[in-house]
Amino acid sequence: MKEHNTLITPESVLAEVKEMFAEVRGIFAESRAEFDKEMKESRAEFNRKMEESRAKFDRKSAEFYQQLKESSDRFDREMKESREDWKSRMKNLNEHMGGVANSQGLFSEEYFFNSFKYGRLNLFGEEFDEIWRNERSGKKGSKSEYDLLLINGNTVGIIEIKFKAGREYITELIKKTSTFRVNFPQYQNHKLYIALAAMVFDARLELECIKEGIAVIKQVDDTLVFYDEHIKAF
Repeated sequence: MKEHNTLITPESVLAEVKEMFAEVRGIFAESRAEFDKEMKESRAEFNRKMEESRAKFDRKSAEFYQQLKESSDRFDREMKESREDWKSRMKNLNEHMGGVANSQGLFSEEYFFNSFKYGRLNLFGEEFDEIWRNERSGKKGSKSEYDLLLINGNTVGIIEIKFKAGREYITELIKKTSTFRVNFPQYQNHKLYIALAAMVFDARLELECIKEGIAVIKQVDDTLVFYDEHIKAF
């Protein structure tokens, strides 16, 4: 049998190496193509999921802002209704309190008027012939209202009536001594005395009246009390 000897030459080795590299390149190309395909699919899946997440987020955000707007609108509506209800309640309360205050004022005026009309009129150390009630007189700058006026031939008594007396009424009452002589010039030469009458009288206010020479008239239990030792003529 004849033997065939394979001769190894540089050319044959180079050819083998080239063939090996060609095979490796082929495997690498296949792997790269498969990798690129997988990456493309992964990227597409990632983009799809991101798009779904974004759409879901946008939908949730829209729902959240809608709920927030509805809550804000409901809050504004309820606040407006509460304000309107509060205004209505305050209006009713003010009307009620105003009615109570007016009733108290009318009661006080009626009480003191009847006490003077049907009682003694020897106040301020004087006997009075006439009693005027709620006298309004004067023009702009001197216009005044006098709750009670006691009048005789040489003296006039001005009595300011309140349910609860306050410090501000002293200044108001003293001012009326000037407006009275302007509004009633026929009494220019009369002596003028003033008094503050109230159902509720603060002790400090009494001291202020005494200091200013104003008579104090108040109710103590069922008795009408009159302090005029300190009065002065205006």
